[in-house]
Amino acid sequence: MREIVLDTETTGLDPLAGHRIVEVGCLELVNMVATGITFHSYFNPERDMPTGAQDVHGLTEDFLSDKPLFGDKADEMLAFLGDAQLVIHNAQFDLGFLNAELERAGKPRIANPYIDTVSMARRKFPGQRASLDALCERFGIDNAHRTKHGALLDSELLAEVYLELSGGRQRDLGLAPEMAGTAADGTAAPNNRPVRPARPHLVSAADLAAHAEFLKKLSDPLWLKA
Repeated sequence: MREIVLDTETTGLDPLAGHRIVEVGCLELVNMVATGITFHSYFNPERDMPTGAQDVHGLTEDFLSDKPLFGDKADEMLAFLGDAQLVIHNAQFDLGFLNAELERAGKPRIANPYIDTVSMARRKFPGQRASLDALCERFGIDNAHRTKHGALLDSELLAEVYLELSGGRQRDLGLAPEMAGTAADGTAAPNNRPVRPARPHLVSAADLAAHAEFLKKLSDPLWLKA
């Protein structure tokens, strides 16, 4: 099963008020395991960067000024997403911005199935904080390097949170394919683990005598009919 963990950074909270996407980060999972394949891009929002948004992600107007427009990378992003299920923290926010950008670029809206990890967390831990930082803390995921929001970094953290919300390492016992008995392509994996020699089973004379006495009590045993 192919899934894409996705996150965006923006100039504000509402695409209908003219706010734009400035970063998209996507990370591929196959059968709940990160493949290392990603899509990541910064974008020139063609507008100013409000101070509040810059404080969140640290992306300045000067840094973004020479980055591509969203429309220039839209086809590449859509091809990366394919028909995979999306995993997004607060999905309506990111999908709202993505679809607004795609509409502006004359591209089709995203119709992929998706999982909202905020909803997952609230169902699993009702009344508890469901922010990405709070969930990292709950599950013991190291996010010390997250001093600012970043779309690809947040996708990497969210992938770990999603695994825990889905049942943790018990989902596949945390085994690499070769340890689980299958290779990455689904075929049987070679077993290169050392074979432990059989343990000796020592039987005492008393045990043998007791066994002989037990056999005398059996009538018409099957092994004598062979």
